[in-house]
This record gives sequence, structure tokens and C-alpha cells, in this order.
Amino acid sequence: MLRMKKWAVAATAVLSLVLFAGIASAHVTVQPKQTTQGTYEVFSVRVPSEEENVTTKSVKVTVPAGVSVSRLEPKPGWKSELEKNEDGSLKTITWTADGDGLSQTEFTEFRMQGKVADDATQLVWKAYQTYSDGKVVEWTGGEGSDHPASVTTVSAAPAEAGGNGAAAAAGNEAAGAASSGGSGKENAALILGIVGAVLGAAALVVAASKRRSR
Repeated sequence: MLRMKKWAVAATAVLSLVLFAGIASAHVTVQPKQTTQGTYEVFSVRVPSEEENVTTKSVKVTVPAGVSVSRLEPKPGWKSELEKNEDGSLKTITWTADGDGLSQTEFTEFRMQGKVADDATQLVWKAYQTYSDGKVVEWTGGEGSDHPASVTTVSAAPAEAGGNGAAAAAGNEAAGAASSGGSGKENAALILGIVGAVLGAAALVVAASKRRSR
């Protein structure tokens, strides 16, 4: 019994270490991690709060050059502020809490919609997390750094010309077959009509001949 209690205590300690390690290693990330050129995508900025005795009050995200963000999903309890480039496109988005913000054990997501550029290869999302004590954590580093920027990999758009050509050819063939079938049916109906008319006329002639013979 004593040995089982020791094992339970040890397991609890290990689980606690894992959980706290997960919290400590949490980063500001943007989902999804992969998208496709030329598509309209919904991106989610996932924000955990890590600092003790303070809360996350605001998050600022720089919009990468390879995507054009056009819409934001309303977020209850938060207000958004937009900074634009000279051409009118969005440069940065800042979400600020109306109330206390996120505590150490909380997280949230901010959603936005945009079109991925046709020539984009990756989207590097730089984020700036501000706490209630004024501390700013810059999530702008490279992969493997303490505060890495979130990266979305962009895949090339699938080739569609060949597929569309084949589909069009198949459609044309089907249309041609349908058209030919329709003409054949019309011709058969016409022939049957003529035959019927001839037989009817012959029947009238026979009937008339019989009457005369009487």
C-alpha cells in the first residue's frame, strides 16, 4: 500500500512538471500552419498568457506581405485597432482587452480572413504581446529561438489546365453523343410515321376496291 502511494505521488509530480513545462513553452502562434497559394483562408491567432501576477492586455500582429487580410471576426471583451499601409492594405492588427485580459492559465484566439498571394511561399507572423505591467514580449525570432515568430508554409496551387481540358473534352464528347442519339431517334420516328401513313393509304385503297367489286 505504501509503495502504491509513493508511485502515485511520483506520477503526480511528473504530470505537474509536464503541465507547467507546457505552459512555460507556450508561444503566440497563427493557425493553420500550412495553406495554398491564391486561396482565401481563415487565420487564427492563438494567444496564451504566461506571466505570473499579471495579465495579457493586448496583442499586436504584423500582417505578412504574402497575404491580404480583409476581415476580422468580432471578439467579445476585446477591441481591435488597424494600421494600414499607403496602399490601404492592413499593416498591423492590435487586439486590446476591455477588461483585465488573460491570466496565466488562460488563452484565447483572434480570427481573421484574407487571400494568400499567388506567389507566396511562407507567411511570417510577427507578434507583440503586452502585459498589464507594461512588459512586451516580442514573438519575432527565428525557429528555435526563445520567442519565435509563427510561420505558415504556403504550397503551390495545383495545376488545373490539364484537368479542365480533359473534363471539357469529355463533356463535349458526351454532348456530341447525346446529340447524335437524339438525331437517330428523330429519324426513326420520322420513318415510322411515313411507313404508317403508307400503310394507312394502302388500307383505304383496298377498302375502296372491295366496295366497287360488290
